[in-house]
Amino acid sequence: MLDLPLALDLLVSALVGLAVGVEREWSGHTTGPDGRFAGIRTFTLLGVIGGFGGWFFRDGQPVLAAVIVGAGVLFPISAYTATLRRPGTTTDGTTEVAAILVVAMAAAAALGHRTLASAAAVVCVLLLAEKSTFQNVLQKMAVHELRAALQFAVLALVILPLLPAGAYGPFGAFQPRQLWIVVLLFSGLNFAGYIARRVIGETRGLGVTGLLGGVVSSTAVSLTFSRRSRTEPALAIPLALGVVAACTVLVPRLLVISSMLRPAVAAAAVPVLLLPFLVGVSLIAAVMWKERETRVPESPDTPGGTMGATAAPRAPHASAYEQNPLALASSLQMAAAFQVVLFAIAWVQQAVGTTGVLLSATLLGLTDVDALTVSMTRYGADPANVRVAAAAIGIGVLSNTMLKLTLVLTMGGPHFRARAATGLLALAAASSVGIWIGWP
Repeated sequence: MLDLPLALDLLVSALVGLAVGVEREWSGHTTGPDGRFAGIRTFTLLGVIGGFGGWFFRDGQPVLAAVIVGAGVLFPISAYTATLRRPGTTTDGTTEVAAILVVAMAAAAALGHRTLASAAAVVCVLLLAEKSTFQNVLQKMAVHELRAALQFAVLALVILPLLPAGAYGPFGAFQPRQLWIVVLLFSGLNFAGYIARRVIGETRGLGVTGLLGGVVSSTAVSLTFSRRSRTEPALAIPLALGVVAACTVLVPRLLVISSMLRPAVAAAAVPVLLLPFLVGVSLIAAVMWKERETRVPESPDTPGGTMGATAAPRAPHASAYEQNPLALASSLQMAAAFQVVLFAIAWVQQAVGTTGVLLSATLLGLTDVDALTVSMTRYGADPANVRVAAAAIGIGVLSNTMLKLTLVLTMGGPHFRARAATGLLALAAASSVGIWIGWP
């Protein structure tokens, strides 16, 4: 009688080898002076060998299984040794290593781990097929980018597991592991913003620059663009667009943060923040559509043809940001501010109650909306506080928008003030309506 599970295991084992063999055959590694030992048929047979090795191990015959799997592994090693003896042959052993991995993946499939083996095979084929892509990425990667990636790996894989998960201090508000997760969250967002900046570029308009800068700090964008509007009044419209774009991207940024830490609070915040986001997107789309034909002469330092009127600025604090993609110091400061806010929220909740939390959100929104959002996700751990937490986030966004409006009015040039203030007032009005809709 057919053993269907065993048949499926062996089929997956064979398919694992077939997939890798197809890639090796397609990429041309089986032909030419550097042709390797295995193609579609050999890799498929290696998968079957690994599959039977895993099956014999499950059947209680570990010695026979070890002999079969060992033979499957020894074959590519012997083939690699023989290949190296040919004159003029390169030392590339990718095909042979892939063959050993096929035996291991096939054995894993036969041991009942079909999903794991299939996933590993997909990753293996992707790595083999996209060799040139990975090489190009490495060639374009700067030293500080590689250092940032390694630093993030240490922060996430080494430091985080070592931190205690308990609650300490007054009101149990100090939780080291949760605090470090905040550091990882903001460092990851900073890195994502950096990567987006590298992919999209910084010469495609102040609107895009405002969006990318808003991932890091919408207040910094508003301050920098307001100052610039005094020295470059001709850029009043694109600078104002950049400010509105930075304030608009604040909404999805807060929703991402809250959804990663407390999905219930994020869901409750959607009705509060949706309207200002839609208004911001509408304003950006309207201005970009109206200014789509606007062009200015090319800068002498810029190669190529003409550029739009919205071209060329770097994002706020670009030089420091480029050298430190994680912005780790900023993330640590954010975590410290978040911890202070946690203590303040815990004290206010105990002393005043819900009303005090909403009032304090107005003041906290002037300093750090991100820290307020993270704190509200903690406050929303109690289901009874979820709507209050969402409303507090909306109040913080409104308060922060009014702060940016003050910066624009006091530091911006005349034409810039009128346009940026109009956009910020529209966002503030939409935020007010959103708070009313989601009021607890």
